[in-house]
Amino acid sequence: MELLNEFEVSNLLNVSLQRLNTWASNGKLVPVKLDAVKKYNKKSLLKFDIANDIFNSKWETFIKIKPKKEYTSIELFAGAGGMALGMEKAGIKHVLLNEFEKNACNTLRFNRPKWNILEDDIQNVDFSEYENQVDIVTGGFPCQAFSNAGKKLGFKDTRWTLFFDFARCINEVKPKVFIGENVRGLLKHDNGKTLEVIKQSIKDIGYTLIEPKVLKAMYYKVPQKRERLILVGIRNDLAKHITKFKFPEKYNKVLTVADAFKKGVLFDKNVPKSVGVEYPKRKREIMEKIPEGGYWKDLSDELQREYMAGSYFLGGGKTGLARRLSMKTPSLTLVCSPAMKQTERCHPKETRPLTIRESARIQTFPDNWKFQGAKGQQYKQIWNAVPINLAYALGLSLVDFLNKIK
Repeated sequence: MELLNEFEVSNLLNVSLQRLNTWASNGKLVPVKLDAVKKYNKKSLLKFDIANDIFNSKWETFIKIKPKKEYTSIELFAGAGGMALGMEKAGIKHVLLNEFEKNACNTLRFNRPKWNILEDDIQNVDFSEYENQVDIVTGGFPCQAFSNAGKKLGFKDTRWTLFFDFARCINEVKPKVFIGENVRGLLKHDNGKTLEVIKQSIKDIGYTLIEPKVLKAMYYKVPQKRERLILVGIRNDLAKHITKFKFPEKYNKVLTVADAFKKGVLFDKNVPKSVGVEYPKRKREIMEKIPEGGYWKDLSDELQREYMAGSYFLGGGKTGLARRLSMKTPSLTLVCSPAMKQTERCHPKETRPLTIRESARIQTFPDNWKFQGAKGQQYKQIWNAVPINLAYALGLSLVDFLNKIK
């Protein structure tokens, strides 16, 4: 009988230990051993779809997928290279990366001098020279200004948004397939109207959209609970092959912060020392009181009132405030500032924010990927990126699809 401890089960099912205890009480999922750490029979988890996906994963076969010919891509909103690195790892060749922010462009140039980096506002770029020359377009488009869209639910309605330029690039280049990624919230943005505008726009430019899917990075060899909405579009003349596209296989276990920081399955050495920001004296004194995996509710009432101030009286759990990560679980989603009060990500063992290198490892950047710019800019580049291993898995799905339609 193979057993999993309560932390492994909590991570696998993405539920809290408290929820597991509730399930034990009502008989939904009962541990078979009640030592200091509860243990569960692996077979008892098969009632959950995600457990079936993980236990029956074909990951080892999936990562053997190789391009049968050279496949090329254009990467938009490239940032510090998270998506591009993952695609490169899958065997895809980049012919162009477009990014507006200068520090991110410097990061790309420093690490990949041979990449063709176009530092410019996408609205200024004419992509028509690449028409029918590129297999893939990828990009994580921001969705600002969609409140002005939607009167006709079509391509022209998006012209004041950056999605318009993402779609314009696709329309000019005419790749076989594209991938767009965004936050999960896009699904329900403006009561779903935004996504309807996007769907109609994709139809207008001659592409068939696969039903959008939210992928949880923690199931794709990323030690973080980040979620991304993935849009995959296939050119209409190839849409008869749409069933040949398969979203990535899941990795065979859920990795944790310890996997990010320690030598093991992700990295061949412990996390190297690097620069990082520090807490002010009083904040550090308060954060010292938070246990590993804990948050503001673990403080005394007096310290709760001091730290939370007016937020103390507001509703909701506010679980991101004064939050210390745990080595035993995946990281919460990293955000742009390493020490924001509302989205705290304190180191599990030490009372400080995560360093640059620790943050990069949680995003599965390799240690030799060096970020450029001031510390704040480096944090922003890292935490805005698509996790490399998630992008790698998506890249393999694209390669597999292109191999099948070749």
